[in-house]
Amino acid sequence: TQEIVYPGGTKTQPGFLDPVGPEVRTHIGRLQIGARYHGKVKDDAQIQAQPVATGQREPHRGLARRVQRHCAEPWRKPTPKHSEAACEEILSWLEKHPGRPIILDSFCGTGMSTALLAAQNPAAVVIGIDKSQNRLAKHQMMKGRYMLARTDCEPLWQLLVNAGICLHEHYLLYPNPWPKPAQLQRRVHGHPAFPLLKTLGGNIELRSNWQIYAQEFQIACEVLGLSARLDSVPDGSPLTLFEKKYRDRGHSLWRVRAQEPN
Repeated sequence: TQEIVYPGGTKTQPGFLDPVGPEVRTHIGRLQIGARYHGKVKDDAQIQAQPVATGQREPHRGLARRVQRHCAEPWRKPTPKHSEAACEEILSWLEKHPGRPIILDSFCGTGMSTALLAAQNPAAVVIGIDKSQNRLAKHQMMKGRYMLARTDCEPLWQLLVNAGICLHEHYLLYPNPWPKPAQLQRRVHGHPAFPLLKTLGGNIELRSNWQIYAQEFQIACEVLGLSARLDSVPDGSPLTLFEKKYRDRGHSLWRVRAQEPN
């Protein structure tokens, strides 16, 4: 069975459901209800009346130089114990599913996207990671080969690289935009761990409601030597609650898909 991993705490081990065909629509509805936020979401800067409140009007001019520096000077921050514990749980779980493609859902929030990705990719195993126990606790486990783990994403990426894990797909759906220009280093593509995304491999997909953020991510991927394409998020059932909120508010939604060039 799958489990939600809270390093240093307790685990829940719910059962499976592998929704197929028409059941997927019911599955999506249950996830949206089960993961729904109650009241205002105060701990996520993404939820705003406008897409992003920022004084930045174009991709950050120092981005390429920063990514180049991070490629030349690999990230060496000590790994937190709770991240090591989460990685051990993930590796143990993966051993139960040998040979299956691995999909990583970083910054998964309530895990709604993780469960939907598992439903859409029944041959794969899907791992959702988020640092917030509060958000993960709102998840209602559904059938599918997926698990959720509470940990910071960046140190887990390093641990997965150290373990020799190679991804089939990697999703980064609506991460915190950190909209002030001085916060570039806190954005995914400005963080020292960003080059680890290339090492983990697989097809990478980022989604954002801030076009400049998506443009920056595309630029940063190209600095890594990846082939990256920016376009609009296609219509269809939302993968996350953020995506649903943004679409309901009329925001333009952007995605970047990156991979090793052919």
